[in-house]
Amino acid sequence: MTAPEIRQEIEQEIEQTREQLGATVEELAARADVKARVQGKAAEVKARAQARAAEVSGRVRGELTALSGRARRSPLVQRRWPLVVAGGVVAVGAVAVWRWRKT
Repeated sequence: MTAPEIRQEIEQEIEQTREQLGATVEELAARADVKARVQGKAAEVKARAQARAAEVSGRVRGELTALSGRARRSPLVQRRWPLVVAGGVVAVGAVAVWRWRKT
């Protein structure tokens, strides 16, 4: 090999070493930045919690909708509905009469 070839090879090795060193320094700086790592982890945990909450909320809404639909169609609820209304009317009437007599 001639001197210029050796020189060029050495310069290429130096350039590769500089790039590797730069990457290593960036990685070490990122590891040393505890605040940024904590914030990143907190954001990740928050995103997972929000996704899980949305999933559970959707599932609960679906179950409540299904349960509500079944309750409305239930013959037992349909039969008792007029009794509940009548009981409420009687209770409100009793309170009104009691307050009227009290005055």
